[in-house]
Amino acid sequence: MPRFGATPFAFPDFRGVTRRLVLANLIAYFLLALAQMAVPATAYTLASAFAFTPGAFLHGWFWQPFTYSLVHPNLYGTLFELLSLWFLAGFLEAGHSSSWITGLFTVSVLGTAVAAAAIYVCSGALGLPIAQIPLSGCVGGIFGLLVAIGLLYGDTEFLLFFVIGIKARYLVAIYALITVAMLFGQQKMYAFAQLGGALAGLLWVRIAPPRGITFLFSEHWFALRNRYYRWKRRRAARKFEVYMRSQGRTVRFDGNGRPMDKDHDDKKRWN
Repeated sequence: MPRFGATPFAFPDFRGVTRRLVLANLIAYFLLALAQMAVPATAYTLASAFAFTPGAFLHGWFWQPFTYSLVHPNLYGTLFELLSLWFLAGFLEAGHSSSWITGLFTVSVLGTAVAAAAIYVCSGALGLPIAQIPLSGCVGGIFGLLVAIGLLYGDTEFLLFFVIGIKARYLVAIYALITVAMLFGQQKMYAFAQLGGALAGLLWVRIAPPRGITFLFSEHWFALRNRYYRWKRRRAARKFEVYMRSQGRTVRFDGNGRPMDKDHDDKKRWN
């Protein structure tokens, strides 16, 4: 569990998945900035190709949901996002595994893109097309992290604007209300996309196993592998029983293919 006081101000340790996420976004920002300094036209093309645009995605640019969060076009927005990512991911990492936090961030980023594509398609089908706003940055993933903190650590207080103490659940509610209000403005797709990221984060917290999807898959994989090995052992035991009977001897195996001592049936020996 995170060990913050009533109004935590200091940033958490810069380690683990928090460091990897921040450094990945920071490297992507500098690569795009260097490209913009060298060949501005190429930088614009790269940003357009890797940012998420629903129309381009629906026409075969399927990598965009996985790359748009790494596109950071301006310095101040990037600074705010990376500081938020550091604080929120580091806060969660104090009480959760790296795979769980990675899954939460990834699902929230993908949920943001799915929501943007959904509102774009639905608005076009209803005859009320909305303007496409290319999505960039990891705000959707950050919103998912914030929702997770609000659900799991709702009574923890943070400093709003570095001055006002506010509980995490109220901070999430304020952010959500601002995003809902944006639905009535010119950036409907952007606002709806952020709500999609928040919903994805909420579902991850409610459904995902505590150690993450990777751990769950590994557990199922090892269970399947062990069932296969037990089946092979039982089959080999049956073949051996047939062979020994042909030699005039009788041997017995249990249901797991383990040999049974007819004189000393010590079941604990094989547990």
